[in-house]
Amino acid sequence: MDAAFTAEQHEMRRTLREILGKRCGPDEVRAAVRTAAGHDHELWRQLARQLGLPGIAIAEEYGGVGCAPADLALACEETGRALLPSPLLATAALAAPLIAALGTEAQRAALLPPIAAGALTAALAVPGTALATALALTGDNVPGEWAGGGRAGGVQATSGEGGPRLYGEVSQVLDGHSAGLLLVAAHTGGFARSRTLLFLVREDAPGLVRARQSTLDETRPQGRIQLRDVPAELLGDGQGDVPAALAATGRAAAGVLAAEAVGAAEQALARTVDHVRQREQFGRAIGSFQAVKHRLADLYVQVQAARSAAYYAAWDPEQGGLALAQALEALRITSGEAIQLHGGIGFTWEHDAHLYFKRAAADELLFGPVHRLRAHAARRAGLFDPSASATGSATGSASASATGSATGSASASATAVPPTTATESTSTERMAV
Repeated sequence: MDAAFTAEQHEMRRTLREILGKRCGPDEVRAAVRTAAGHDHELWRQLARQLGLPGIAIAEEYGGVGCAPADLALACEETGRALLPSPLLATAALAAPLIAALGTEAQRAALLPPIAAGALTAALAVPGTALATALALTGDNVPGEWAGGGRAGGVQATSGEGGPRLYGEVSQVLDGHSAGLLLVAAHTGGFARSRTLLFLVREDAPGLVRARQSTLDETRPQGRIQLRDVPAELLGDGQGDVPAALAATGRAAAGVLAAEAVGAAEQALARTVDHVRQREQFGRAIGSFQAVKHRLADLYVQVQAARSAAYYAAWDPEQGGLALAQALEALRITSGEAIQLHGGIGFTWEHDAHLYFKRAAADELLFGPVHRLRAHAARRAGLFDPSASATGSATGSASASATGSATGSASASATAVPPTTATESTSTERMAV
Protein backbone atom coordinates (compact mmCIF):
# COMPACT_ATOMS: atom_id res chain seq x y z
CA MET A 1 0.00 0.00 0.00
CA ASP A 2 1.27 3.46 -0.94
CA ALA A 3 0.20 5.69 1.94
CA ALA A 4 1.74 8.87 0.57
CA PHE A 5 -0.58 11.68 -0.42
CA THR A 6 -1.02 12.47 -4.10
CA ALA A 7 -0.22 15.82 -5.66
CA GLU A 8 -3.95 16.55 -5.91
CA GLN A 9 -4.44 15.86 -2.21
CA HIS A 10 -1.55 18.13 -1.29
CA GLU A 11 -2.99 20.86 -3.49
CA MET A 12 -6.45 20.49 -1.95
CA ARG A 13 -4.96 20.73 1.54
CA ARG A 14 -2.89 23.78 0.59
CA THR A 15 -5.80 25.59 -1.04
CA LEU A 16 -8.20 24.84 1.79
CA ARG A 17 -5.69 25.94 4.42
CA GLU A 18 -5.08 29.18 2.50
CA ILE A 19 -8.80 29.98 2.22
CA LEU A 20 -9.53 29.19 5.84
CA GLY A 21 -6.47 31.11 6.99
CA LYS A 22 -7.90 34.24 5.39
CA ARG A 23 -11.59 33.75 6.15
CA CYS A 24 -11.77 31.69 9.35
CA GLY A 25 -9.73 33.25 12.13
CA PRO A 26 -10.98 33.18 15.75
CA ASP A 27 -12.84 36.47 15.35
CA GLU A 28 -14.51 35.29 12.14
CA VAL A 29 -15.49 32.01 13.82
CA ARG A 30 -17.15 33.88 16.69
CA ALA A 31 -18.99 36.14 14.26
CA ALA A 32 -20.18 33.20 12.13
CA VAL A 33 -21.59 31.16 15.02
CA ARG A 34 -23.67 34.11 16.17
CA THR A 35 -25.61 34.26 12.90
CA ALA A 36 -29.00 32.60 12.64
CA ALA A 37 -27.64 29.68 10.63
CA GLY A 38 -24.54 29.28 12.79
CA HIS A 39 -22.09 29.47 9.88
CA ASP A 40 -20.85 31.83 7.17
CA HIS A 41 -22.99 31.32 4.06
CA GLU A 42 -20.54 33.12 1.78
CA LEU A 43 -17.61 31.00 2.95
CA TRP A 44 -19.66 27.82 2.55
CA ARG A 45 -20.54 28.76 -1.03
CA GLN A 46 -16.90 29.60 -1.77
CA LEU A 47 -15.73 26.21 -0.47
CA ALA A 48 -18.40 24.47 -2.52
CA ARG A 49 -17.63 26.42 -5.68
CA GLN A 50 -13.82 26.33 -5.60
CA LEU A 51 -13.16 22.94 -3.98
CA GLY A 52 -16.43 21.06 -4.28
CA LEU A 53 -16.13 20.41 -0.55
CA PRO A 54 -19.69 19.10 0.10
CA GLY A 55 -19.39 16.68 -2.82
CA ILE A 56 -15.88 15.32 -2.28
CA ALA A 57 -17.13 11.81 -1.46
CA ILE A 58 -20.20 11.90 -3.77
CA ALA A 59 -20.03 9.99 -7.05
CA GLU A 60 -19.40 12.00 -10.21
CA GLU A 61 -22.64 10.78 -11.78
CA TYR A 62 -24.48 12.78 -9.12
CA GLY A 63 -22.42 15.93 -9.52
CA GLY A 64 -19.79 15.13 -6.90
CA VAL A 65 -16.01 15.01 -7.11
CA GLY A 66 -15.97 11.22 -6.80
CA CYS A 67 -13.06 11.02 -4.36
CA ALA A 68 -12.57 8.45 -1.63
CA PRO A 69 -13.64 9.02 2.00
CA ALA A 70 -9.95 9.56 2.78
CA ASP A 71 -10.09 12.83 0.83
CA LEU A 72 -13.03 14.01 2.92
CA ALA A 73 -11.07 13.13 6.07
CA LEU A 74 -8.09 15.09 4.78
CA ALA A 75 -10.30 18.11 4.13
CA CYS A 76 -11.88 17.84 7.56
CA GLU A 77 -8.45 17.84 9.17
CA GLU A 78 -8.02 21.35 7.78
CA THR A 79 -11.53 22.45 8.80
CA GLY A 80 -10.76 21.11 12.27
CA ARG A 81 -7.61 23.23 12.48
CA ALA A 82 -9.72 26.34 11.91
CA LEU A 83 -12.72 25.06 13.93
CA LEU A 84 -14.79 25.91 10.86
CA PRO A 85 -18.49 26.19 11.71
CA SER A 86 -20.20 24.66 8.69
CA PRO A 87 -22.80 22.03 7.72
CA LEU A 88 -20.03 19.84 6.24
CA LEU A 89 -20.14 17.09 8.85
CA ALA A 90 -23.92 16.79 9.01
CA THR A 91 -24.35 17.00 5.24
CA ALA A 92 -21.36 15.25 3.66
CA ALA A 93 -20.38 12.74 6.36
CA LEU A 94 -23.79 11.72 7.73
CA ALA A 95 -26.71 12.55 5.42
CA ALA A 96 -25.24 12.11 1.91
CA PRO A 97 -23.89 8.56 2.50
CA LEU A 98 -27.29 7.46 3.83
CA ILE A 99 -29.08 8.88 0.80
CA ALA A 100 -26.59 7.15 -1.49
CA ALA A 101 -26.93 3.83 0.37
CA LEU A 102 -30.69 3.68 0.97
CA GLY A 103 -32.31 6.09 -1.48
CA THR A 104 -34.04 5.12 -4.68
CA GLU A 105 -32.45 6.14 -7.96
CA ALA A 106 -34.95 9.00 -8.26
CA GLN A 107 -34.13 10.23 -4.76
CA ARG A 108 -30.39 10.07 -5.36
CA ALA A 109 -30.73 11.93 -8.65
CA ALA A 110 -32.89 14.63 -7.04
CA LEU A 111 -30.98 15.16 -3.79
CA LEU A 112 -27.29 14.38 -4.27
CA PRO A 113 -26.51 16.95 -7.02
CA PRO A 114 -27.72 19.98 -5.00
CA ILE A 115 -25.91 18.62 -1.94
CA ALA A 116 -22.70 18.28 -3.95
CA ALA A 117 -23.09 21.84 -5.24
CA GLY A 118 -23.59 23.24 -1.74
CA ALA A 119 -27.10 24.43 -2.57
CA LEU A 120 -28.78 21.95 -0.21
CA THR A 121 -27.72 21.07 3.32
CA ALA A 122 -29.01 18.04 5.19
CA ALA A 123 -29.09 16.73 8.76
CA LEU A 124 -29.65 13.37 10.42
CA ALA A 125 -32.21 13.42 13.25
CA VAL A 126 -32.28 10.52 15.70
CA PRO A 127 -34.32 10.64 18.93
CA GLY A 128 -32.87 11.64 22.27
CA THR A 129 -29.12 11.64 22.74
CA ALA A 130 -28.62 8.40 20.82
CA LEU A 131 -26.60 9.62 17.84
CA ALA A 132 -23.48 7.64 18.81
CA THR A 133 -25.58 4.49 19.39
CA ALA A 134 -27.57 4.95 16.18
CA LEU A 135 -24.27 5.10 14.26
CA ALA A 136 -23.09 1.96 16.14
CA LEU A 137 -20.10 3.80 17.61
CA THR A 138 -20.71 3.12 21.30
CA GLY A 139 -23.05 0.13 21.06
CA ASP A 140 -25.01 -2.07 18.69
CA ASN A 141 -27.83 -0.17 17.02
CA VAL A 142 -30.39 -2.93 17.62
CA PRO A 143 -33.55 -1.96 15.73
CA GLY A 144 -35.88 0.01 17.93
CA GLU A 145 -33.96 0.15 21.20
CA TRP A 146 -32.03 3.38 20.56
CA ALA A 147 -35.07 5.10 19.04
CA GLY A 148 -37.69 4.41 21.69
CA GLY A 149 -38.58 0.80 21.04
CA GLY A 150 -41.87 1.66 19.34
CA ARG A 151 -43.41 2.83 22.61
CA ALA A 152 -43.90 6.39 23.80
CA GLY A 153 -40.99 8.63 22.91
CA GLY A 154 -38.92 8.98 19.83
CA VAL A 155 -40.58 9.70 16.50
CA GLN A 156 -43.54 7.71 15.23
CA ALA A 157 -44.60 7.31 11.60
CA THR A 158 -48.16 6.58 10.52
CA SER A 159 -49.69 6.02 7.11
CA GLY A 160 -51.99 8.69 5.77
CA GLU A 161 -53.80 9.38 2.53
CA GLY A 162 -50.98 11.50 1.21
CA GLY A 163 -48.19 9.27 2.51
CA PRO A 164 -46.33 8.90 5.81
CA ARG A 165 -46.94 11.38 8.64
CA LEU A 166 -44.46 11.94 11.47
CA TYR A 167 -45.07 12.79 15.12
CA GLY A 168 -42.51 13.41 17.84
CA GLU A 169 -39.54 15.50 18.86
CA VAL A 170 -35.77 15.29 18.45
CA SER A 171 -33.75 17.50 20.77
CA GLN A 172 -30.17 17.31 19.46
CA VAL A 173 -29.76 17.54 15.69
CA LEU A 174 -26.50 18.79 14.21
CA ASP A 175 -27.46 21.77 12.02
CA GLY A 176 -31.07 20.72 12.44
CA HIS A 177 -32.26 24.31 12.81
CA SER A 178 -30.94 25.37 9.38
CA ALA A 179 -30.71 22.27 7.17
CA GLY A 180 -32.83 22.29 4.04
CA LEU A 181 -33.48 18.55 4.33
CA LEU A 182 -33.93 16.36 7.40
CA LEU A 183 -33.36 12.60 7.52
CA VAL A 184 -35.56 11.54 10.43
CA ALA A 185 -35.31 8.13 12.06
CA ALA A 186 -38.84 7.06 13.01
CA HIS A 187 -40.73 3.97 14.09
CA THR A 188 -43.40 2.51 11.87
CA GLY A 189 -45.56 -0.60 11.97
CA GLY A 190 -46.85 -0.16 15.51
CA PHE A 191 -45.54 -2.06 18.51
CA ALA A 192 -46.04 -5.58 17.16
CA ARG A 193 -44.14 -5.03 13.89
CA SER A 194 -42.03 -2.08 14.84
CA ARG A 195 -39.29 -1.03 12.44
CA THR A 196 -36.99 1.96 12.37
CA LEU A 197 -36.88 3.64 8.96
CA LEU A 198 -35.52 6.92 7.65
CA PHE A 199 -37.83 9.58 6.26
CA LEU A 200 -37.15 12.74 4.28
CA VAL A 201 -38.63 15.99 5.58
CA ARG A 202 -38.25 19.28 3.74
CA GLU A 203 -37.57 22.50 5.63
CA ASP A 204 -40.90 24.00 4.57
CA ALA A 205 -43.02 20.98 5.52
CA PRO A 206 -46.23 21.99 7.36
CA GLY A 207 -46.16 21.08 11.03
CA LEU A 208 -42.35 21.20 11.30
CA VAL A 209 -41.13 23.45 14.13
CA ARG A 210 -37.41 24.08 14.59
CA ALA A 211 -35.36 26.09 17.05
CA ARG A 212 -31.65 26.47 17.64
CA GLN A 213 -30.31 25.07 20.90
CA SER A 214 -27.79 26.66 23.25
CA THR A 215 -24.73 24.41 23.21
CA LEU A 216 -21.35 24.27 24.91
CA ASP A 217 -19.57 24.39 21.55
CA GLU A 218 -21.11 27.08 19.36
CA THR A 219 -19.06 25.88 16.37
CA ARG A 220 -21.22 22.71 16.40
CA PRO A 221 -24.70 24.28 16.19
CA GLN A 222 -27.60 22.03 17.09
CA GLY A 223 -31.33 22.37 16.76
CA ARG A 224 -34.49 20.93 18.28
CA ILE A 225 -37.14 19.78 15.84
CA GLN A 226 -40.78 19.09 16.60
CA LEU A 227 -42.90 17.07 14.19
CA ARG A 228 -46.62 17.67 14.39
CA ASP A 229 -48.41 15.58 11.78
CA VAL A 230 -45.62 16.36 9.29
CA PRO A 231 -45.83 14.91 5.78
CA ALA A 232 -42.71 12.92 4.93
CA GLU A 233 -41.23 10.73 2.23
CA LEU A 234 -39.77 7.31 2.95
CA LEU A 235 -36.06 7.12 2.11
CA GLY A 236 -35.71 4.17 -0.25
CA ASP A 237 -38.28 1.46 -0.81
CA GLY A 238 -38.52 0.27 2.78
CA GLN A 239 -36.57 -2.92 2.10
CA GLY A 240 -33.09 -1.62 2.93
CA ASP A 241 -31.23 -2.53 6.10
CA VAL A 242 -31.35 0.78 7.95
CA PRO A 243 -29.26 -0.26 11.00
CA ALA A 244 -26.53 -1.65 8.73
CA ALA A 245 -26.49 1.54 6.64
CA LEU A 246 -26.30 3.66 9.79
CA ALA A 247 -23.43 1.52 11.12
CA ALA A 248 -21.49 1.79 7.85
CA THR A 249 -22.03 5.55 7.83
CA GLY A 250 -20.91 5.71 11.44
CA ARG A 251 -17.65 3.89 10.73
CA ALA A 252 -16.77 6.23 7.88
CA ALA A 253 -17.88 9.32 9.82
CA ALA A 254 -15.71 8.25 12.76
CA GLY A 255 -12.63 8.43 10.55
CA VAL A 256 -13.66 11.89 9.36
CA LEU A 257 -14.29 13.06 12.91
CA ALA A 258 -10.96 11.64 14.03
CA ALA A 259 -9.12 13.61 11.34
CA GLU A 260 -11.02 16.74 12.29
CA ALA A 261 -10.12 16.30 15.97
CA VAL A 262 -6.47 15.76 15.03
CA GLY A 263 -6.45 19.03 13.09
CA ALA A 264 -7.91 20.87 16.07
CA ALA A 265 -5.44 19.28 18.48
CA GLU A 266 -2.49 20.15 16.24
CA GLN A 267 -3.55 23.77 16.00
CA ALA A 268 -4.11 24.03 19.76
CA LEU A 269 -0.60 22.68 20.28
CA ALA A 270 0.88 25.05 17.68
CA ARG A 271 -0.74 28.06 19.35
CA THR A 272 0.61 26.91 22.70
CA VAL A 273 4.13 26.50 21.31
CA ASP A 274 4.00 30.03 19.92
CA HIS A 275 2.87 31.35 23.29
CA VAL A 276 5.61 29.68 25.37
CA ARG A 277 8.21 30.96 22.92
CA GLN A 278 7.13 34.55 23.56
CA ARG A 279 6.01 34.51 27.19
CA GLU A 280 8.90 35.30 29.50
CA GLN A 281 9.38 34.58 33.16
CA PHE A 282 12.49 35.13 35.29
CA GLY A 283 14.12 36.76 32.27
CA ARG A 284 13.70 33.85 29.85
CA ALA A 285 11.01 32.29 27.65
CA ILE A 286 8.94 29.79 29.63
CA GLY A 287 9.34 27.33 26.76
CA SER A 288 13.01 27.03 27.63
CA PHE A 289 12.22 25.35 30.96
CA GLN A 290 12.67 21.60 30.86
CA ALA A 291 9.32 20.83 32.51
CA VAL A 292 7.48 22.77 29.81
CA LYS A 293 9.48 21.08 27.07
CA HIS A 294 8.57 17.65 28.43
CA ARG A 295 4.87 18.49 28.53
CA LEU A 296 4.93 19.78 24.96
CA ALA A 297 6.87 16.75 23.77
CA ASP A 298 4.30 14.41 25.31
CA LEU A 299 1.50 16.33 23.59
CA TYR A 300 3.31 16.21 20.26
CA VAL A 301 3.70 12.42 20.48
CA GLN A 302 0.03 12.01 21.36
CA VAL A 303 -1.15 14.19 18.49
CA GLN A 304 1.06 12.40 15.96
CA ALA A 305 -0.13 9.00 17.19
CA ALA A 306 -3.74 10.15 16.82
CA ARG A 307 -2.97 11.40 13.30
CA SER A 308 -1.57 7.99 12.34
CA ALA A 309 -4.70 6.29 13.68
CA ALA A 310 -6.98 8.75 11.84
CA TYR A 311 -5.19 8.25 8.52
CA TYR A 312 -5.35 4.49 8.96
CA ALA A 313 -9.09 4.69 9.68
CA ALA A 314 -9.58 6.73 6.50
CA TRP A 315 -8.06 3.80 4.62
CA ASP A 316 -9.80 1.10 6.72
CA PRO A 317 -13.13 2.39 8.13
CA GLU A 318 -13.41 -0.65 10.39
CA GLN A 319 -10.88 1.06 12.65
CA GLY A 320 -12.91 4.27 12.82
CA GLY A 321 -14.11 3.81 16.40
CA LEU A 322 -10.65 3.29 17.84
CA ALA A 323 -9.20 6.15 15.81
CA LEU A 324 -11.98 8.46 16.98
CA ALA A 325 -11.36 7.49 20.60
CA GLN A 326 -7.66 8.23 20.30
CA ALA A 327 -8.23 11.53 18.47
CA LEU A 328 -10.85 12.77 20.95
CA GLU A 329 -8.57 11.89 23.83
CA ALA A 330 -5.66 13.70 22.18
CA LEU A 331 -7.82 16.79 21.60
CA ARG A 332 -9.12 16.80 25.17
CA ILE A 333 -5.66 16.48 26.72
CA THR A 334 -4.02 18.93 24.32
CA SER A 335 -6.71 21.61 24.75
CA GLY A 336 -6.60 21.21 28.52
CA GLU A 337 -2.82 21.53 28.58
CA ALA A 338 -3.07 24.54 26.25
CA ILE A 339 -5.21 26.35 28.80
CA GLN A 340 -2.77 25.58 31.59
CA LEU A 341 0.35 26.52 29.64
CA HIS A 342 -1.21 29.84 28.66
CA GLY A 343 -1.25 30.67 32.36
CA GLY A 344 -3.69 33.13 33.87
CA ILE A 345 -4.84 34.48 30.52
CA GLY A 346 -5.63 30.97 29.34
CA PHE A 347 -8.17 30.48 32.12
CA THR A 348 -10.32 33.38 30.95
CA TRP A 349 -13.43 32.04 29.20
CA GLU A 350 -12.98 34.37 26.23
CA HIS A 351 -9.48 33.13 25.32
CA ASP A 352 -9.06 31.28 22.01
CA ALA A 353 -7.82 28.16 23.82
CA HIS A 354 -11.32 27.60 25.14
CA LEU A 355 -12.68 27.20 21.61
CA TYR A 356 -10.66 24.00 21.30
CA PHE A 357 -11.53 22.85 24.80
CA LYS A 358 -15.25 23.30 24.09
CA ARG A 359 -14.92 21.39 20.81
CA ALA A 360 -13.22 18.51 22.66
CA ALA A 361 -15.91 18.35 25.34
CA ALA A 362 -18.84 18.68 22.93
CA ASP A 363 -17.55 16.04 20.50
CA GLU A 364 -17.07 13.56 23.32
CA LEU A 365 -20.61 14.20 24.50
CA LEU A 366 -22.00 13.70 20.99
CA PHE A 367 -19.91 10.80 19.73
CA GLY A 368 -18.33 9.25 22.81
CA PRO A 369 -17.32 9.04 25.54
CA VAL A 370 -13.87 7.67 24.80
CA HIS A 371 -14.12 4.64 27.09
CA ARG A 372 -17.37 3.53 25.43
CA LEU A 373 -15.90 3.90 21.96
CA ARG A 374 -13.03 1.64 23.00
CA ALA A 375 -15.26 -0.79 24.86
CA HIS A 376 -17.52 -1.26 21.84
CA ALA A 377 -14.53 -1.68 19.52
CA ALA A 378 -13.15 -4.31 21.90
CA ARG A 379 -16.46 -6.21 21.96
CA ARG A 380 -16.66 -6.16 18.17
CA ALA A 381 -13.12 -7.52 18.03
CA GLY A 382 -14.11 -10.39 20.33
CA LEU A 383 -12.01 -9.33 23.33
CA PHE A 384 -15.02 -9.71 25.62
CA ASP A 385 -17.68 -12.41 25.79
CA PRO A 386 -20.72 -11.00 23.92
CA SER A 387 -23.04 -13.25 25.98
CA ALA A 388 -21.94 -11.71 29.28
CA SER A 389 -24.65 -10.74 31.75
CA ALA A 390 -25.68 -7.19 32.50
CA THR A 391 -23.30 -7.17 35.44
CA GLY A 392 -20.53 -8.47 33.26
CA SER A 393 -21.39 -5.86 30.68
CA ALA A 394 -20.80 -3.12 33.22
CA THR A 395 -17.58 -4.74 34.31
CA GLY A 396 -16.52 -5.17 30.70
CA SER A 397 -17.19 -1.52 30.01
CA ALA A 398 -15.01 -0.51 32.92
CA SER A 399 -12.36 -2.99 31.87
CA ALA A 400 -12.45 -1.63 28.35
CA SER A 401 -11.96 1.85 29.73
CA ALA A 402 -8.78 0.73 31.44
CA THR A 403 -7.37 -1.90 29.12
CA GLY A 404 -8.80 -0.42 25.92
CA SER A 405 -6.99 2.78 26.72
CA ALA A 406 -3.76 0.89 26.45
CA THR A 407 -4.56 -1.80 23.90
CA GLY A 408 -6.85 0.19 21.61
CA SER A 409 -4.65 3.25 21.62
CA ALA A 410 -1.52 1.24 21.15
CA SER A 411 -2.93 -0.87 18.33
CA ALA A 412 -4.35 2.13 16.48
CA SER A 413 -1.13 4.08 16.66
CA ALA A 414 1.23 1.14 16.24
CA THR A 415 -0.43 -0.42 13.22
CA ALA A 416 -1.04 2.88 11.45
CA VAL A 417 1.95 4.33 9.69
CA PRO A 418 1.60 8.13 9.40
CA PRO A 419 1.68 9.00 5.68
CA THR A 420 2.92 12.50 6.36
CA THR A 421 6.03 11.49 8.28
CA ALA A 422 8.35 12.01 5.32
CA THR A 423 6.22 14.11 3.07
CA GLU A 424 4.81 16.92 5.14
CA SER A 425 6.09 19.37 7.66
CA THR A 426 3.72 20.87 10.19
CA SER A 427 4.06 23.78 12.51
CA THR A 428 4.25 21.54 15.55
CA GLU A 429 7.22 19.67 14.11
CA ARG A 430 9.22 22.88 14.53
CA MET A 431 8.36 23.17 18.18
CA ALA A 432 11.89 23.61 19.56
CA VAL A 433 11.79 26.47 22.02
